[in-house]
Amino acid sequence: MKPILPREHGGWAMVSVPFLLGMFVGGPKWLHLPLFFGWMLFYLAAYPFRLALMRRKDRRNFVRWALIYWALGMVFLIPPLLWEPSLLWAGPVLAALFCINGWYAYRRNERSFVNDLCAILAFSVGGAAAHMVGAGSWDAMALWVAVPCILYFLGSVFFVKSVFRERKNERWLIASKGYHLLLLILTALLEPWFVLPYAFSAFRAFLWGGKTIRPMKVGIIEIVGSLLFLVLSIIAFSATRPPTI
Repeated sequence: MKPILPREHGGWAMVSVPFLLGMFVGGPKWLHLPLFFGWMLFYLAAYPFRLALMRRKDRRNFVRWALIYWALGMVFLIPPLLWEPSLLWAGPVLAALFCINGWYAYRRNERSFVNDLCAILAFSVGGAAAHMVGAGSWDAMALWVAVPCILYFLGSVFFVKSVFRERKNERWLIASKGYHLLLLILTALLEPWFVLPYAFSAFRAFLWGGKTIRPMKVGIIEIVGSLLFLVLSIIAFSATRPPTI
């Protein structure tokens, strides 16, 4: 029985980068290991579940794999939840966002901007939860960890759409470049260190936006950009007070 795994490069980045950022900013602990495995397995479970909503063929197999991933994820989450029961507060938020994603999957409209935004919010909650485990409580910094991730991956949505589905849409390209330019200006005014994590994001939007690019190249650009964002965000958090963006 072959495992069902997501193929989107962006999805793997969005599920891991906010978590790793939250872990490093909050302070790594041994609980992050089972929490990360549980978080990844929940991400894996969501993929076949969405497929089950979209397709009748092989639906039973999709549901089977969703339940397998979900059950394994719950096993890994037992230690973090016993140690930090307040992690449960993230549950209702994630459930609501997951239901919205499920609705868009059922309607076969996963490319919707709102659906992308809800997915980004859900992944960023994972970053806030990772910070909470490291810091020991929900505090303002957990929000500040989530916000830069939301802003960065929202830029990724603009960029990816501008080279694929909306490549010939001039208004979308203008919106993508405008978003990245505005993001650089605001961060420069409010917290200059945070210009660094967004610099490559703006660079790719202006250099490659609206051009025909092979999916493999876009995947490489996204991986490199996500790694740069993670490393430079850690540096920015280490060098500044909580960002005010």
